[in-house]
Parts: sequence; C-alpha cells; structure tokens
Amino acid sequence: MLIVVFSCDNSRYFEENKPISGQVWNRNNIISFKVPVTDTRSANNVFINIRHNGLYEKSNMYLFINIIAPDGNKLRDTVNCLLADDKGKWLGSGLGDIYSNQLLYKKNITFPIQGDYTFEIEQAMRMDNLKNVEDIGIRIEKVK
Repeated sequence: MLIVVFSCDNSRYFEENKPISGQVWNRNNIISFKVPVTDTRSANNVFINIRHNGLYEKSNMYLFINIIAPDGNKLRDTVNCLLADDKGKWLGSGLGDIYSNQLLYKKNITFPIQGDYTFEIEQAMRMDNLKNVEDIGIRIEKVK
C-alpha cells in the first residue's frame, strides 16, 4: 500500500532531505542541494522541509536561502518558518516526538536556463548551534 501512496506523487520534480548530525545545526553548516533543470517553461512551487523533535526550543526558524543558477547568478532570501502556533502547539505533522513541516518558499517560479541549480540553506537564528533539528530539505513540484 505504501508503494501506491508514494507512486501517486506525480507532481514532485525533486525532493531531498539531509540529516543534521547529532540534531545540532551549526550556523557554519550550510546544507546544499544540486537540482538538475531541463524544463525552462513549466511553473514550479519550491518548499522547504524541516523536521525537528519535540525538544526544539523555539516556535520558528529563520533561514538564509541561496539559489545559485548555472550561470552563477545568485538570489538570497531570509525566510521565517513558523513551526508552532501562538499557544505553542507544533504545526505540521507528527509521528511520535518528530514533527515534519513542508513550507512554501517560492510559488509559480520558472527556471530561466537549463543546468544545475544549487540551493543552499543555512540557519539564521543568531546562535552558533541550533539544537533538536532532525533534517532539512527541499521539494520542487511542477504546477499543474
């Protein structure tokens, strides 16, 4: 049955998640993803995947995100990812003490040129070590 659930995900173009060693994300540890792009016409939605455990001490997570095009052009954003509501209840889905969030970062974007795009994500929480982060990832979906 799980095979059927995952095989029906035909809008996913790219998805990769990388574990954070020891669940401690050092501010100098930039998580990088290389995305091969051949389609320059279709619109895409880009999501940030965040998994943390219940001991995460904040209700949000600030990230710096760089997108580096094959020609070297670079876009840099600062993104505030809300992980809990005003009452402290974790958002996203949970399994045991692990919470998963998939947050929309860019909507209906096209990639202007073919080649490998690099997505870099770094934590921007004004602390050297951000504890209780399980993994970070990106997902790109084709807009239907």
